[in-house]
Amino acid sequence: MTTFQYLKGLIMYKPFRYFINALAWTIIYLAPIAPGLITKAFFDTLTGNATLKFGVWGLIALLIGAALGRILLIIIGFITDVHFRFRMGMLLRRNLLEHVLKQPGAQAIPVSPGEAISHFRDDVDQSEEAASWSVDVFGMTCFALVSGYILIRIDAQMTLLVFMPIVIVITAAQLATVRLQKYRAASRESTSKVTGEISEMFGNVQAIQVAGAEKRVMERFSSFGDQRRKAMLKDRLMSELLDSVFSNSVNLGTGLLLLLAGTKMRAGTFTVGDLALFVYYLTFVTQFITNVGKFITYFKQMSVSLERLTFLLQGASAKVLTMVKPLYLKKERVAKVDSSIVKVEQEQENDSVVAPPLQRLEVNGLSYTYPDTGRGIIDIHFAMQRGSFTVITGTIGSGKTTLVRSLLGLLPKEKGTIAWNGVPVEDPGTFFTPPQSAYTAQVPRLYSDTLRNNILLGQAEQGDSLQQALNAAVLEFDVAQLPGGLDTVIGPRGVKLSGGQAQRTAAARMLVRDAELYVFDDLSSALDVETEQKLWERMFQRRSDATCLVVSHRKTALTRADHIIVMKDGRIEAEGTSEELLLHSSTFRELWYGDDRKA
Repeated sequence: MTTFQYLKGLIMYKPFRYFINALAWTIIYLAPIAPGLITKAFFDTLTGNATLKFGVWGLIALLIGAALGRILLIIIGFITDVHFRFRMGMLLRRNLLEHVLKQPGAQAIPVSPGEAISHFRDDVDQSEEAASWSVDVFGMTCFALVSGYILIRIDAQMTLLVFMPIVIVITAAQLATVRLQKYRAASRESTSKVTGEISEMFGNVQAIQVAGAEKRVMERFSSFGDQRRKAMLKDRLMSELLDSVFSNSVNLGTGLLLLLAGTKMRAGTFTVGDLALFVYYLTFVTQFITNVGKFITYFKQMSVSLERLTFLLQGASAKVLTMVKPLYLKKERVAKVDSSIVKVEQEQENDSVVAPPLQRLEVNGLSYTYPDTGRGIIDIHFAMQRGSFTVITGTIGSGKTTLVRSLLGLLPKEKGTIAWNGVPVEDPGTFFTPPQSAYTAQVPRLYSDTLRNNILLGQAEQGDSLQQALNAAVLEFDVAQLPGGLDTVIGPRGVKLSGGQAQRTAAARMLVRDAELYVFDDLSSALDVETEQKLWERMFQRRSDATCLVVSHRKTALTRADHIIVMKDGRIEAEGTSEELLLHSSTFRELWYGDDRKA
């Protein structure tokens, strides 16, 4: 997608609003035409060359009326511009966020969260700016054409001197295009690095303190800050240089205008009113020249923003950014929460995949390779029956988590098929969500919110489902000890909870959602043996038909398993029950007796 196509796509999202905004600002920019003619008549009246019979005070009243009218028009113009710009920005952010959320988890964004925020904020704002300035350029062009026609009829030579700086401005802007894009891209990139580094520091405060790395981290942050300062200085200097070219070219035109006007007035071919009209219009011609230059600058910067936003799409077409989607901003939609908003949610629920109860899950030839390391999983085959308890085990780096994430669509499978009751699953990332499956990651993702909200995550609390989930996750005693119970705010990433409490909170979040398949990725790593035993027992008491896929090396899980898959170097090395594997798999024996040998 070219920058022009990108701009056109933004404009065509709400063409009527763009037209209204363009019309409003065109009228605003054409408004000075009448005061200019009134000013000419006013000075001609003072010198006895009047063509209008309003008198001095009448002309003054007309000028004041015209000024007040233009103020009112500008207020209306700002209202139309804000509404248009707001919707443009919301559309870009909505489409970008929707695309990111639909991507496999490990590939949602190719940058740090801090850098992504910079894309969502700065690059969207820059796109808004360019689209908004296109309205100003159109309005000022209309003014230039009308005023040019009037001035040419008075004196063609003088008019050429007024508009000649436009050629200089456009030429200068075009010559500066490549360098301006380079500086702007460097400025944005350095800002993203600083933002990303701040995000990383805040997210790893404890690790930095434990390692005593405060000085090294601050030095690294300082170097990013210095790079940003240099990049932004170059960007700013380039912008100021262009502004200087714009303003000085107009000053040159003004000087030539005054010199030529003096000669013509002495010859009697130019009146004081004519000079007043030229000077009055020149002020707005200056704005036109500046606006043309700014739009060219913003348009070139928009190409940088488009490139950065497209980078977040990771190979998807840039057309994703400007796809027409509803924003639900109308007042009636907000007011009728119980009707329209709920209806939208119901429509979304109806669109979600609801499969028949799981009887058999089959995985054949599943493969995925990490692009950076070449590691991953290769040709994985296994099957699970309803109500079974399957454990994936193996040494560190054997591919256990990669297997689970590829199965669930959190990583894009390269090869293989996944079948639910014999029916191929085309889009695992969309399919493996409640009510089909529920998943607990290796590292629980908790929010600085109440324990209740962390477990429910927006789901309505129905009956005693929450209490049952707490009981199944062996969390009811811990909740009773918290000062606010379920309404206790657990802090960023759940820092007020122990490791075991955080894992059981994640388990409760999963168990509060009735699903056909429960997937646990090393859930019990921070639990003692007794608590883990209770968790598995209570879970099957609550859902005797639950189908579980568990990543674990703990004996509690391995002993309970109906089927065990042993991973090594991204492949299935062996599978069977714990008794069978103890006889035939050396890797499994090492895992089984590992803790005892260390003791």
